[in-house]
Amino acid sequence: MLENEALHKIAEENKLKNPKFSPLTGGDINDVFLITAEGKKQVIKINNAEKFPGMFAAEKAGLEALQKPKVIDVPRVLGLGKIRNTAYLLLEFRESAAKNKDFWITFGKQMAALHKTTSNEFGFHQDNYIGSLPQQNNKSTSVTDFYISERLEPQLKLAKDKGYKLGVNNSFFKNISEIIPDEKPSLIHGDLWGGNYLVNEEGNPCLIDPATAFAPREMDLAMMKLFGGFDNQIFKVYNQEFPLEPGFKDRIPLWQLYYLLVHLNLFGVGYKAQVTSILKQFS
Repeated sequence: MLENEALHKIAEENKLKNPKFSPLTGGDINDVFLITAEGKKQVIKINNAEKFPGMFAAEKAGLEALQKPKVIDVPRVLGLGKIRNTAYLLLEFRESAAKNKDFWITFGKQMAALHKTTSNEFGFHQDNYIGSLPQQNNKSTSVTDFYISERLEPQLKLAKDKGYKLGVNNSFFKNISEIIPDEKPSLIHGDLWGGNYLVNEEGNPCLIDPATAFAPREMDLAMMKLFGGFDNQIFKVYNQEFPLEPGFKDRIPLWQLYYLLVHLNLFGVGYKAQVTSILKQFS
């Protein structure tokens, strides 16, 4: 189906009259548009339903989970569906503004509040995606078992299948089992790099594009430090609100390993050196 035809059919299905569409910055996976109908603005994301089955249903579940504690701005889901082979997600639009003077303080407090949202088990009620890769979320009562079996092992297997020789050994898994802190599960965004938050019209943070789960909270913080884009004040405030266990700085590469494996599997050999360095560091 032609993109323009699909957009108009989606608008019709959601009773949006006389829609006008303009492209927004998207990514490699989804095409993103601003839809204006009867003076109201919404965001529509579309992709190939066969190539990424269930992606938008998983994103909807993640956004709704992040909204539930009511501690940080998250766009509401307004529609979800499929027109032939085009899947779509309809979302609230956020007007952007400059960061207010307390932006990073607010962000730090809000992330701490989000991470205080807990569960009896690690995992999530459904699997989802990290980028375009499936992310499994089977339940576990052990933080170490969850991180190894639900995060590292699937990516390590995929890397092996792609022909990367990473030299993983049993001592690595034993060593990380001994240093991962035994904390309760936290509700995390799951893919919090600088491109996955907006500044809303009040000048406050707004989370988008999650890979949500109840998981080790340090994963979010480590991802935030991986590619930059976050002022150091956010981490200071976070630690005041929800103090981290001793040794967090030493564990940062361990959590970043998951995201670097994802990037290795998505984007290629340019990430191999960082992955093998971390594996060696903890072996």
